[in-house]
Amino acid sequence: MVFDNFRNWFLEFMKQMLGGVWQIISNFFLGIGNVFDFGAYGRQLSKYQFGWTWVLVILVILLALAIWGALIFLIVLGIRKYIRFRKSLVGKEDLLEEIAELHRDVIRLTADKEKIMNLKVASTGLDPEELQAALGIGTENKTENGETDAAGAGAANPEDNSGKRFARLSQVDEKYVYYEPPVYNRDMELDALCDDIRNFACYNSKLFYEIKTIRLMVAGLASTKLIVLQGISGTGKTSLPYTLGKYFKNDATIASVQPSWRDRSELFGYFNEFTKKFNETEVLKRIYESSYNDDVNIIVLDEMNIARIEYYFAEMLSVLEMPNPEEWKIELVPSTWPDDPKLLEDGKLKIPQNVWYIGTANNDDSTFPVSDKVYDRALVINLDSKGIPFDAPPTEAKNVSYSYIESLYKKAVEEHPVRSEMLDKIAKLDLYVIEKFRVAFGNRIMKQLKIFVPVYCACGGNEIEAIDYVLATKVFRKFDALNLSLIRGEIRGLILQLDSLFGKDKMTESIAYLRRLQKS
Repeated sequence: MVFDNFRNWFLEFMKQMLGGVWQIISNFFLGIGNVFDFGAYGRQLSKYQFGWTWVLVILVILLALAIWGALIFLIVLGIRKYIRFRKSLVGKEDLLEEIAELHRDVIRLTADKEKIMNLKVASTGLDPEELQAALGIGTENKTENGETDAAGAGAANPEDNSGKRFARLSQVDEKYVYYEPPVYNRDMELDALCDDIRNFACYNSKLFYEIKTIRLMVAGLASTKLIVLQGISGTGKTSLPYTLGKYFKNDATIASVQPSWRDRSELFGYFNEFTKKFNETEVLKRIYESSYNDDVNIIVLDEMNIARIEYYFAEMLSVLEMPNPEEWKIELVPSTWPDDPKLLEDGKLKIPQNVWYIGTANNDDSTFPVSDKVYDRALVINLDSKGIPFDAPPTEAKNVSYSYIESLYKKAVEEHPVRSEMLDKIAKLDLYVIEKFRVAFGNRIMKQLKIFVPVYCACGGNEIEAIDYVLATKVFRKFDALNLSLIRGEIRGLILQLDSLFGKDKMTESIAYLRRLQKS
């Protein structure tokens, strides 16, 4: 009796539940049938007389068809996306399975290799530790617990930096452990230094530079860390910084800029997340090594405008403008590892003062124009003509320290300051240029001028010539961005103003440049 009650209840329970399921399914398909029962729609239309409202009937039907068409399209699109996602998921699972299988193969092969090595060791009749000692391997220091001491391993083989993420910078650390600086020459003045560099280039490399070019280079290095050499091919743009490196017995590092350079990683390198090592460049190594010595270090950016300078050199342009050299730092990695190079602080590289950056630029269809941002921070030297051959006495390279050259720069600024009357004339010229051309000098240009002019005078030049060069390359160069057809008449008045302030035809560089603008 009790079992019959249970059976009756169970049948009613299942009938109720399965009946509900069947009702859901039947109602679903019944609903679809009702939606697409076109005969019913036809009978409805035949029951009524619409007159002119047939237009509204047609619009309603079209709107309903559009809604259902859009709904069906979304459903099909969702199904396709799910199928595509499922396929990619299955593909990833297959790839992971294949990687796991390869990993198992590697483990198996490694085990086989160890077995073969053990058989070979056994055939020698030696104990494995004795054989390792005989071959000079496995000689790491071990702790009392038998664990290998990593510091001892590094000391046993100092040239093996394969385990460090900054392998080349770590080699620099090891190189300078027992470094002894050379005996530097400290008995040359700036004018003698310029003559010596010019004679060295002529005698040793058959390169003929005007003395003015050498003076501009030496004075430019005093006022800024970035020099731009531009002009036609074959005038010795790359050869000049290369020869400077030879003269100072510290070869220049030449980085050939490529059109694909887009960011600073092309210049300094980048951290490879896969290998867990930093891909170091020669430029990075040279900057790091410069912190260890007092030499003159030159980095050449060859064909610097074959890519946009503002992309790959932007961070350096900002760093070199900071007033406090202690803040000249670039972050290489966000964190510190125990085996990082000694001079990296919290993953940051400090840019030393004894590094100068010299870029060469060609102005043709294959290059990008150098922007005002770069021109304002750099000193531009135009090499537009081939040097005239001359005879030079035998001249040897010299060991000249950066600190000594810097002391000569400071001495020149103290002994040959820009005269106050010249600063007044420059101020009057500034007001005139602002009024007529809406172009201002800026504090940066005046700061560079007050260093460049005294050093240029100490190199053997004169004050007017130095001021003329700064104005021509840093101020009047900005006129290129103006509408020349509108300012052509004003240029004539500017030339007269220059003659009035500084003397008739004294500002030769500036006047020649302005007259070229008049003709263009």
